[in-house]
Formats: sequence, structure tokens, C-alpha cells
Amino acid sequence: MTQPTSLKTFLWFDGNLAEAIDFYRETFGSGFTLHSAGTPEADGRLMTADFAIYGHEFIGMGWPGGPEFNDSISLSLNVDGQDEVDRLWSAITTDGTAGQCGWCKDKFGLSWQVSPIQMRDWLQHQDPAVSAYAWAAMRKMGKIVIDDLHE
Repeated sequence: MTQPTSLKTFLWFDGNLAEAIDFYRETFGSGFTLHSAGTPEADGRLMTADFAIYGHEFIGMGWPGGPEFNDSISLSLNVDGQDEVDRLWSAITTDGTAGQCGWCKDKFGLSWQVSPIQMRDWLQHQDPAVSAYAWAAMRKMGKIVIDDLHE
């Protein structure tokens, strides 16, 4: 019998996988699931873990000396409402960095997009003037503020 192919995102944390697991568990609460974690090395560092955030599967590795994360990939969070945008933005940027148009980085350097689903109502509005206003407004934002996408 063969198993179907699956796709997971592999993330290499430079010697701090256990800290990342704790951060994501705290940030995403019930949206975070730790499936398995390998046995820590002799120095106590966690080297591997399988986990999910909102159902998206990840494999984490904590071996020291890995490459740094960069902006060529980001994880997109499509959230419902400004309160959830504010909560996640605050958690991710507290020891991370804020960017443009909903992009931000967590303290590990992993890039995220925090986008409210309501944003689409304005960006894809049937009135071209309303849509153009929303696009122009969004390009000036760091954290997305739904109420600022329309007049």
C-alpha cells in the first residue's frame, strides 16, 4: 500500500526551534497544533518538530547554523475582522518588525502577511473609484486598518 503525497512547509530555525514552538503556540492559541517533537539533543535543544498553524502543516528544524529567513516567501494569514488583525499584528511584531501592506516579520525573521478578509470588499469593489481608493490607501499602510480602506 502506498501513501498519498503530502506537502508541508519546512522551516529552519537557527538553534531556537523550541522557542519558536512556544511563540507560535502562544500567538495562535487553539489554531496551533504540535503533532510531534523529536528528542532534544544532549544540550537540550529541540531539533525537529511537526506542527500545524490553522491547519497548515510545517516541519521545523532547530539545527544551528541555518540560513536566515528572507522576504522571498511569507505566510499569509487571512483573518476575520480588525480585532484579529490587531491581535496577530501585535503578537508578531512585538519583538519582530512591521512592514508595508500587511507584511511583518516575527522575532525569528519569518515573514507574515496579516490580511483581513474584509479588505477584499474594498479592493475588489465594483465601483472602480472605490477600489482605486482602497488600493491607494492600502499601499500607505503598515498594519491593515479596514476602516481606512474607504471614505
